[in-house]
Amino acid sequence: MRSDVVRLYKAVHTWTGITAGMFLFIAFYAGAITVFAEPLARWAATPALTQLTPLAQSDELIARTLAARPDAAKEFTLHLGETEDLWARLTWRKGRDDRTPWSADLSPGGELRLAQSYHSSLADFVDNIHQTAGIPGANDIGVTIMGVVSAVYAVALVSGLIIVLPSLIKDFFALRIGPNLKRMWLDAHNVVGVVSLPFHIVIALTAVVFCLHEQLYDALDYVVYDGQLKSIIAASNPFTAIKKDERPAPMLPVDALLDRVKATSPSFVPVEMRYRNAGTRGASVQIWGHDARYMMRGRGFVVLSPVTGEIANTDYLPGREGTWTGVVATLFALHFATFGGDVVRVCYFLLGIAGAFLFYSGNLLWIESRRRTERRNGGPVDQKMSTRLMSAATVGVCLGVICAISITIVAAKWLNGRVANVDAWDNGVYYSLFLASVLWSFVRGAAAASIELLWLAALATAAIPLTTLTGWTLPALGMHPSASLAALGVDFVALGAALSFVWMARSVARRAKYGPVDSVWAAPQRKLREAT
Repeated sequence: MRSDVVRLYKAVHTWTGITAGMFLFIAFYAGAITVFAEPLARWAATPALTQLTPLAQSDELIARTLAARPDAAKEFTLHLGETEDLWARLTWRKGRDDRTPWSADLSPGGELRLAQSYHSSLADFVDNIHQTAGIPGANDIGVTIMGVVSAVYAVALVSGLIIVLPSLIKDFFALRIGPNLKRMWLDAHNVVGVVSLPFHIVIALTAVVFCLHEQLYDALDYVVYDGQLKSIIAASNPFTAIKKDERPAPMLPVDALLDRVKATSPSFVPVEMRYRNAGTRGASVQIWGHDARYMMRGRGFVVLSPVTGEIANTDYLPGREGTWTGVVATLFALHFATFGGDVVRVCYFLLGIAGAFLFYSGNLLWIESRRRTERRNGGPVDQKMSTRLMSAATVGVCLGVICAISITIVAAKWLNGRVANVDAWDNGVYYSLFLASVLWSFVRGAAAASIELLWLAALATAAIPLTTLTGWTLPALGMHPSASLAALGVDFVALGAALSFVWMARSVARRAKYGPVDSVWAAPQRKLREAT
């Protein structure tokens, strides 16, 4: 390959990577955590102090709830699981934007208990950070920006592969550890990038489709469907498979409906039932669940008539989808790791963390390259303002999001049940910590801030298992930590991450003390002594 071609693609890779790198670091770090959204939700929840209504009494619970609260008939959910993040067997909301759901349960004595309380949606908050890179404002703005970033990311992947092709065989497994830190970082960057390339291609392409689907639909509507796409989508909507009919009608027992689904798909595991227009002939129930044998769009579902038991729609039932919904389910599964069980989720978690490293190391390589270029060209020993600003931004954004997410997770557990709106506090804690970290990095400089923020990241992440330990040793605090393997898994991963941040902080401190004095990573005191 000609050297001028390699130089061209190196320039493309560098600037696409610099442009998208920090956005992608946030998305990948939060996305890695989102892979285990369910264990995180279980860790953050305060387990119900009273036992959930037995599933055998579900029909009685539904009947008595609808008699006491007819407004719940419009839409309510019957939860079939027993995990600690479920605080009631039956829940409903007054409207789509209602953040304080009502719940219903039967006491051991058979009394109907109705309550309204705000519950944390921590896992959804972290997922929102993943989808929008934390860009505040309306979700569609952040999602659209991340769609463009993902397209730039795809260009960076292709150009990066072209750069390493000439030396791929010779240098693929080379990791030269020594005094040449730039070479070591470059080797690590290349190895991680090439090994995880298929994963990154899948993530980049699916992210473009997910984030820019509205724009893609508009283009298809204009070019292919002659303005009829919205009506076609509405006609195939599975949630409207049963026509509205407000005439009263009795509903079949819950067990009978579950048996119909089991007969249709024996391996499908239901987790909740969402009723609409209950008690009328036009009632419908969506039975949501999962099936480890198939690629799924998060969870699959089937739509039934709770009056007749007839299956009205299987477009999103794993293994029974249509061609188009099957393709969409595969895209979602490949992006969100909703297939293959825990083994695949662990692999995606590690690949997500490795991806975050890829973008962080890319920025570090750019910063180090500027120092080498300036020295080779006889430039000043003190690096340019642009290099110092990029290094401060890289440290502030990347380490800031780590600190902010860890502290938000801890705060969600401490505040759950103690404040009226936990999600508002989650937003406040996250953005306050993130912006403070970025500001701190610019004020202190990259060298000092990288050490200080890594120590903060270690303390904040260690606070996750310490919170669980505190809840066990001081039960009067009322946090009631869970002892389930899923929740304990969050603690063990956080402990391992905290120890990693301690090691990183010590390594960065050594470089600041003993590394090249003309680097942005050198301690300010050393530069001052050198100058005098």
